[in-house]
Amino acid sequence: MKDASTGSLVAIIGSMIGFAFGAWHQSLTLLLVCMAVDYISGMAASLREGRRLSSLVGWWGLARKGLTLLVILIAHRIDELMGGNAVMTATIFFYTGNELLSITENYGRVGLPLPGRIKAFIEIFRKKDS
Repeated sequence: MKDASTGSLVAIIGSMIGFAFGAWHQSLTLLLVCMAVDYISGMAASLREGRRLSSLVGWWGLARKGLTLLVILIAHRIDELMGGNAVMTATIFFYTGNELLSITENYGRVGLPLPGRIKAFIEIFRKKDS
């Protein structure tokens, strides 16, 4: 009985994901991997800087990543209306780039060497955020 209910739950979740995002894209897999690496590297950077981990900060980080996935869900629904896949793909690439920038910044905070051009690029974005 337990196996049947587990299988049913997996089928329901899979159906919901299929409806929400359409066919699974490798770009979506890349985004999810980048989200996980960003979260972990952010924790490592905070520890390296001597800051304590905060469950509230961690919760907000996960909430932002969840909201990102909701934006991608909306982009997919727009694609369904328009009969294409450009909106979702562009949205995924935008957020993947954002995650990669954050990962690179976290690696710099941990103390890993970064090329000068990448440091300058990150500094430009920091100034624009301020």
